Amino acid sequence: MARIAVFLVCLALSATSALAQAKVSIEKLNQEWVAAFNKGDAAHLTQMYTPDAYVLPAGAEMAKGRGAIEAFWRGAMKQLGDAKLKTIDVQSLGPGAAREVGTFSFKTKAQPPQEVTGKYVVVWRKMGGNWQLATDIWNMNK
Repeated sequence: MARIAVFLVCLALSATSALAQAKVSIEKLNQEWVAAFNKGDAAHLTQMYTPDAYVLPAGAEMAKGRGAIEAFWRGAMKQLGDAKLKTIDVQSLGPGAAREVGTFSFKTKAQPPQEVTGKYVVVWRKMGGNWQLATDIWNMNK
């Protein structure tokens, strides 16, 4: 019985460690996403999504697949800049998937610029050992 308890504790510690590593990896990828967006590099940003990913923007039609996602982000980059993301929570959905909840802010390119803020949920999938965005949905606070 004691061996089972030790095994379960080790298993729980291992899962906690894997989740912590996933969160660190996802936060780093969010920094990469922000850098690509702020540079206007829609092609690089799009490669961070799985080939069959969905983007479900607030107030617009969904985009499925990298081609549609790249077109969506190219349009968004014409209107928005100064992207910021903040991870609030990452939860494991198994060995190859995770759910992230966070907040975002952008500044419009209109004059004068206005801040747009909101929250998002992302499902990440591990593909070939790398985390990629599989589902990306958000809405604004106002």
